[in-house]
Amino acid sequence: MLSRIRRLIFPPRDSSLARRLIPLVIVLAIPLIILLVIPATWQYSNSPEFCGETCHTMPPEYNTYLVSPHARVLCVDCHIGRGSIYEQFIRKAGHSKLIFDTLTDNYEFPIFVDTMRPARETCEMCHFPEKFSDDSLRAIHRFEDNEENDPYIIYLLMHTGGGTAREGLGRGIHWHIENTVEFVATDEHEQDIPWVRVTFNDGKTVEYTIEDSPVTADNVDDYDIQEMDCITCHNRISHMIPPPQSLVDNALSRGDISSSIPFIREQGVDLLAADYETSAEASEASLSLEDFYQDAYPEYYAENAEQIENAARLLEQLYAENNYPEQELDWMTHSNNIGHRDWPGCFRCHDGNHFSTEGEAVRLECNLCHSIPQIVYPGEIEPMLPLTTGIEPASHKETTWISRHHNELDTSCANCHTVSNPGGTSDTSFCSNSGCHGVDWRYANLDAPTLALNLGIEQEPAEPAPLLKDQPAQSVTYQDLQPLFEQQCAACHGDTPTKGLRVTDYDSLLAGSETGPVIVPGEPGESLLLDVLASGHFGNFTETQLGLVEQWIADGAPQGAAAEEPPAEEVATPVSYEDLQPVLEQKCGACHGESPSKGLRVTDYDSLLAGSD
Repeated sequence: MLSRIRRLIFPPRDSSLARRLIPLVIVLAIPLIILLVIPATWQYSNSPEFCGETCHTMPPEYNTYLVSPHARVLCVDCHIGRGSIYEQFIRKAGHSKLIFDTLTDNYEFPIFVDTMRPARETCEMCHFPEKFSDDSLRAIHRFEDNEENDPYIIYLLMHTGGGTAREGLGRGIHWHIENTVEFVATDEHEQDIPWVRVTFNDGKTVEYTIEDSPVTADNVDDYDIQEMDCITCHNRISHMIPPPQSLVDNALSRGDISSSIPFIREQGVDLLAADYETSAEASEASLSLEDFYQDAYPEYYAENAEQIENAARLLEQLYAENNYPEQELDWMTHSNNIGHRDWPGCFRCHDGNHFSTEGEAVRLECNLCHSIPQIVYPGEIEPMLPLTTGIEPASHKETTWISRHHNELDTSCANCHTVSNPGGTSDTSFCSNSGCHGVDWRYANLDAPTLALNLGIEQEPAEPAPLLKDQPAQSVTYQDLQPLFEQQCAACHGDTPTKGLRVTDYDSLLAGSETGPVIVPGEPGESLLLDVLASGHFGNFTETQLGLVEQWIADGAPQGAAAEEPPAEEVATPVSYEDLQPVLEQKCGACHGESPSKGLRVTDYDSLLAGSD
């Protein structure tokens, strides 16, 4: 054998010309083959087809990748990272263990990735963190679980933001990337984050921890401190599996499933959300949809059998594209950190439970990232989307406001908001928004209707009688107007004055705001206060009240004599528990009596003092 190879490479001198050219052809062919074959092989090994179709464990990731926002981005750009061919070869060689594990079936389902290139070496090669993105409108189509499958749309204005503080930007959702936000996660999927540290532009750092956090300032160095980047939130951007509700709603909104089929939304979600052992079992279950309508709606089925059959086939297809029972994978397998409904997402930190040593919380406020959701049903004329203007009382800017706002409902809320059915879900007012209330915000413990019932505020606050309706215009002083200013304006311009304007005491009102006086005594036409109130300000003064303020300024804005101190009240007779027990029995005994809700029993003294769960 060796002698034949030797004669091929070194032919005898008396060989023909063609025979003597064979070694030269071989020498020239080898580099040519290297130049033609190796690059093509390298390129194919970097292609999505190689990643998704060669390996039998990859169909879930490959199918979701093909319909993702990154369907034109190579898999290796994220999983290997960009760089020279030498860098990529070394990184890819490090993945050789995965090939061995695949060939030897040394893996378990479901599969989770545990090695990714840093986002700053992958995502930020295309997406520039300092780029500022304007607000963008989202229209989310949803359907009710009723016979008519009533449609509605949730409108959200997303505050994507970004940019840098030096440009007057650095706000919105992408603020988290332009600034340094560090965290410690105590689980491998980064769903439990007990410790957060934020470094602000001025170099100040603030640490936030949950109650009973295992991570403290003393032992934080013992943990893996990570810096927030794109993947902290966009962890499933190329491999998203929507929940069953979204799959059915999208099919209905596109018209792929007819919304005229009774209860099809509810039936479709139930089919997709069921737990099946195999894909074949799921396919058989889709046939039960036709059985349901044959039994429950025989007349409708007789006239619309084709519609129902098409719906069953589409639901079967949707299940096959988004569920892989043999790999133990469905929409719940991998956490999706975008949003905060089905997974903790934003609420991993913005849950109202992370506090600094100064008692300030990581803000839990909808307006930070998006507008208040607006629910719009068919036939609604010119729906209004509430925007964030920044004009709000100081209380609304406190970091714990959203967690306690339901406790502070009073008549002053009506100065800015419609307040009928507060905490309800009728969408008849700002305070009865079904996009906020009645939703199981399981990761932030927000459930306004339950809270409203517990607090006894299921009815809207009573409107106060208009002040000064019988006040004669020729004798108005500040002391006459002060109760009006207190009632209508104090929420924003009281003890914590917005823009420096405090109207609840005479001297402060005359001093004006940060930009100067708002009242020119004797000159109503030059007084900014009147212009603002007349233009439809939140104060909502009646015409009579506004006329009295104008007359007061025209008369020189006199202070008037302060009201006399009210006489001291008589000391009340001491009240004992025995005096209150019949009232507690009557009003509270149904829930907090013999079968105490949440462990709170108020119908005997010792149990009441012991408290609840």
